[in-house]
Amino acid sequence: MTYQEIICRPSGPEDDAAVAALDGSFTTDTVYEVTASPAGFALRPVPVDPPVRKVFPDDEPDGDGDGGDGTGRRYAAFDGDVLCGFVATSYEPWNRRLTVEDIEVAPEYRGRGVGRALMERVHERARECGAGHVWLEVTNINAPAIRSYLRMGFSFCGMDTTLYSGTESAGEIALFMSRPCP
Repeated sequence: MTYQEIICRPSGPEDDAAVAALDGSFTTDTVYEVTASPAGFALRPVPVDPPVRKVFPDDEPDGDGDGGDGTGRRYAAFDGDVLCGFVATSYEPWNRRLTVEDIEVAPEYRGRGVGRALMERVHERARECGAGHVWLEVTNINAPAIRSYLRMGFSFCGMDTTLYSGTESAGEIALFMSRPCP
């Protein structure tokens, strides 16, 4: 497969069908075991065999990245006319937090810098808003994403053992990561 230069741009309703069709699933042979204590938590990568395959349920409301209050933005990455990834964000002025609501990269484009290019757009948006940090949530079983976020300068800032209770992701642990904005 020949790839063109990846172009990231603001995304609008004209991209909704392609965004909805993007395969955001992942497969991993490592998950992060979380040990919680009254003093905090510890993470340890643990190999799993067979590998875990996760397909996210289609339960996102329409208008991903709108935030419902006009603070949201969505950016899309294209290889020519092909959508290869997107990121949806929202901004909370009260704590100067730009939140990554969702980020997905098509499987055939992973490891090619698409996620990093999208996160560069996120950080540009954070600077425009005057955000103090970029924040995101990731499940403990998404080791490929966690490793990528760590390489991009994010660090762990919290966790929630109950966020996914009552959902198809019950038993997974939500990890929160942030990166300061200069």
